[in-house]
Amino acid sequence: MPVPARLPSWAWVTGLTVGAIAAVTVLGLQADKGPHPTATSVKPSSTASAQPTPTPSAAPARVPDGSGTGRRIVYSLGDKRVWLVDASEATRRTFTVWPGSVSPDPGSYTVSSRNPATTGSDGVQIEHILYFAAKSGVSVAFSNAVDGASPPPAASGSRTGGVRMQKADGSALWAFGTVGTTVTVVK
Repeated sequence: MPVPARLPSWAWVTGLTVGAIAAVTVLGLQADKGPHPTATSVKPSSTASAQPTPTPSAAPARVPDGSGTGRRIVYSLGDKRVWLVDASEATRRTFTVWPGSVSPDPGSYTVSSRNPATTGSDGVQIEHILYFAAKSGVSVAFSNAVDGASPPPAASGSRTGGVRMQKADGSALWAFGTVGTTVTVVK
């Protein structure tokens, strides 16, 4: 009876890799056919502090006057809106945001640091964090919830500096806002 040939170790590794890729592909196809979770919006109760829920606008709002020039992020406190403006003064994206209970003063700032993901001071898993200001000992940063859910209003008495946005807007801001990018805050 012939003795089976022994395969070299690279052949085993290749075989295992091909098998793993096939298994992941099958699982991916099965997952694609199943139900998909959707983001939920948390509505404030009548006892919670009232914060308006951002709504998409039919037409992009104009960049506020006095918001500077050149490539920048513009954040309007009154409109609860952010604009991503390129070097040619073209608006690349604009979207509404949910501010925390601590807002920066109007002025010019820069993105000082970035963090891909962490837990927010409100206990929500967040990503795409761009820090750009501090006020009264509270860091102010843009971010989005990892699960895509709308953030609830800040709890009574809590001091949060997170400026939250929809997940797709957070991804766009993350790609646009590198360390050193100007952030102009207007009223």
